[in-house]
Amino acid sequence: MKYIKGFYMALGMFVGIPLPFHFWDEKFAPLMVASIPLVGVVIGALWWLAGSALIALGLPIMLTAAALTVAPFFIAGFIHLDGYMDTSDALLSCRPLEEKIRILKDPRVGAFAVVMLGILFMLQLAAMYTIAENGRYLALLISIAVISRCCSALSILVLRHIPQSNYAPVLAQGIELSHKIFISATALAAAAFSFLYAGLSGLIVVSAVVSGYAWAMRAAYKGFDGISGDLLGYSLVIGELCGLIALAVLQDM
Repeated sequence: MKYIKGFYMALGMFVGIPLPFHFWDEKFAPLMVASIPLVGVVIGALWWLAGSALIALGLPIMLTAAALTVAPFFIAGFIHLDGYMDTSDALLSCRPLEEKIRILKDPRVGAFAVVMLGILFMLQLAAMYTIAENGRYLALLISIAVISRCCSALSILVLRHIPQSNYAPVLAQGIELSHKIFISATALAAAAFSFLYAGLSGLIVVSAVVSGYAWAMRAAYKGFDGISGDLLGYSLVIGELCGLIALAVLQDM
């Protein structure tokens, strides 16, 4: 029962779809972190189902691509996109650490956030157009969503949190080895599924997600001397974008 409660808490925080009731208990926070990859299964499955339905309906490719571009952000309640924009604003300001943290927490939208959002949507739309047009390996959208969230969950468990992070006082406490093993096993299962489903192409897409996430997290961690929820969202969005680009490139191979 406690694992179900942890998973339900994770759904309530990381999925924008309304749930029947609200539940929160801090003692289940570590289980919520361990459930983040399972949230990726839910989001990825809905993403894949939406793509399959839109392609089957024969809608114009551009309309289908646009819908699939915004689908993962919409399903997740735009929480990761918000972190992407806030982190872009702060990181690209190249200010001292204290000033970057102030910008990170500032609710106003800056120029860097707008520019980076435009770049993100342009690249993701182009990738989704190619994927929707060819329709190969569409189920790898599930793997992309799962692997990116495995990376985020492991980052929460093993990396230092900045003092201003809302994750530090709650999610980083009570972590057990079994949580890390479960997250790692879920990542391996997603990689195995990708290989069995798409062969080497599946592993390339998974590797692209991990590489993109690691690159983004390295830059964010170095810039803020730690992680926060916004930085996790920033890295997740970039990791998924890299996976989509790899999947698009592989369509014609």
